[in-house]
Amino acid sequence: MAGRIPRDFIDDLIARSDIVEIVDSRVRLKKAGKNHQACCPFHSEKSPSFTVSQDKQFYHCFGCGAHGNVISFLMEHDRLEFPEAVEELARYHGVDVPREEGSAPAFTAEQKQQREDDYELLEKVARFFAHQLKHHQQGSKAVEYLKGRGLSGDVVKAFGIGYAPPEWDAALGAFGRTPQAQQQLVDLAIVSQNDSGRRFDFFRDRIMFPIRDKRGRVIGFGGRVLEKDDGPKYLNSPETRVFHKGNELYGLYQVKQAHRSLERTLIVEGYMDVVALAQYGIDYAVASLGTATTPEHIQSLFRTAPQLVCCYDGDRAGREAAWRALQNALPHLKDGVEMKFLFLPDGEDPDTLVRQIGKDAFEQKIAQEAMPLSQFLFDHLLKTHHITSDEGKAALITETEQLLQQVQGDNQRMLLQERLRKLVGQNSYKMDLQRDMQIANQRKGKDSGADHTPLKNQLSPVRTMIKLLLEQPALASECANVNPSLLQQDLLPGLPMLSELHQYCATHPGKNSGQVLEYFRDHPHGRALAKLLIDNNASDDDAITNLFEQRKAEVFRDSFAKLIDLQINSRMEELLAKSTISPLDEAEKQELKALLSEQN
Repeated sequence: MAGRIPRDFIDDLIARSDIVEIVDSRVRLKKAGKNHQACCPFHSEKSPSFTVSQDKQFYHCFGCGAHGNVISFLMEHDRLEFPEAVEELARYHGVDVPREEGSAPAFTAEQKQQREDDYELLEKVARFFAHQLKHHQQGSKAVEYLKGRGLSGDVVKAFGIGYAPPEWDAALGAFGRTPQAQQQLVDLAIVSQNDSGRRFDFFRDRIMFPIRDKRGRVIGFGGRVLEKDDGPKYLNSPETRVFHKGNELYGLYQVKQAHRSLERTLIVEGYMDVVALAQYGIDYAVASLGTATTPEHIQSLFRTAPQLVCCYDGDRAGREAAWRALQNALPHLKDGVEMKFLFLPDGEDPDTLVRQIGKDAFEQKIAQEAMPLSQFLFDHLLKTHHITSDEGKAALITETEQLLQQVQGDNQRMLLQERLRKLVGQNSYKMDLQRDMQIANQRKGKDSGADHTPLKNQLSPVRTMIKLLLEQPALASECANVNPSLLQQDLLPGLPMLSELHQYCATHPGKNSGQVLEYFRDHPHGRALAKLLIDNNASDDDAITNLFEQRKAEVFRDSFAKLIDLQINSRMEELLAKSTISPLDEAEKQELKALLSEQN
């Protein structure tokens, strides 16, 4: 595995980039005051609500909520993983991406060349299997099998389907003419080697499905038997240095080639399901590679389309697989995405069903019968928790809340909690919820006496300082006498985050908003920081908003002064309360006297 990309390189790459230039190369922008606007590329709209700020190096859509820096845009728009987005941006600037050495060493030049040779060999093997389908004497039975499954020559060609001959050394003889070449075939699992050292083809007498990565490179194969009693139904390449099945999906490359923009993806269990669905015009299906649907699969599919439908058998094994997929999906369930589950009748799979009922009826089945994640979640939990008793309700609440804590999307999580409240009875759960909210508001309202206005609306000193630092990171070095880390960190919620943010900005002068957000991308509060940066309506007071623009440094210092006052008052109250119970010692008396003097 390649080493990590150095953070300094990522920071430098963002600093070199103009987000307006990068976005404009993909979405035509128009100047609108200080910012640029366009119709959002991430959802359908008629009036532009997508804004790009050149000053902050940040984009935000007021329609769907999409936001981020230049790397986030490339990830979402070009549907790339983080390392691929960094590599794409590096290519744009004509620089190579360095890798850190350490526990995950970077590829040497020799290793890079080895991988290129591997991809080249696997492509040749794929073409070899495709050739055998047409020209091997046993290939005709494979062709008849594919025709019997309703596949046309165009679909077979589009997916590169081939045939592995029944001989023990067909691929070995074609590509293993030297000891080094044979070893490479073994390493890539094209050829197997037994304990006595004998080598032979891994795939024999099977329909072959080349597996391609997101860039279209062949990385492995899946083989399907022609006869029912001729070994396992599907045989997949094992893990190799270029093939990691938990990260890859069969058919995803073809889906992305066929669609520039997509509203739905469908994940199924078999290669033949993907190909058969494509034959009938349902060309947005992918398949996991003999594994459960992993978090990496979920993340990749949510980047491809906002709706993901998981299609499983309706038996116990199918529902258990669906539950594992749901659990893996929760951390990636952000607002704007949707996950559903379609359970097929016993004895049916997508391949057989679509051939029976056709495209329109199959898609109608998805639309009408696919079960929302929320319904499947609670259907599953209610099988083990009986809510006829208070104990059952308590157990359901406990397990559900543990699951819902993982959900990224605030609205998604709130709606799921609302459904839970209705299930257990409005009074019992609502009382607990109101109690928790009251406690939270009391903590937030420490600095405002009896005023328990929500933190977001009253724009507390902590929130104000965080927002200002995000908008103008240079304030940390410009206001040298401001240092939140000197304050008592449990004084107010959010103060540790403010201290961490201030420390980063102070030690990294010259960073822009996009670079700051990139540093905190994987921080537990990273999403909250991004939301605060785009929250231009955090206060209903226009005067405060104007102050942000005109006198940011002054507001920043004043907010810190308020926090100092709050700490002084808090300590005074603590000492005065103690004095009513027992006498203060001499040091505490002197401290109280100093605090009273400071307050006056």
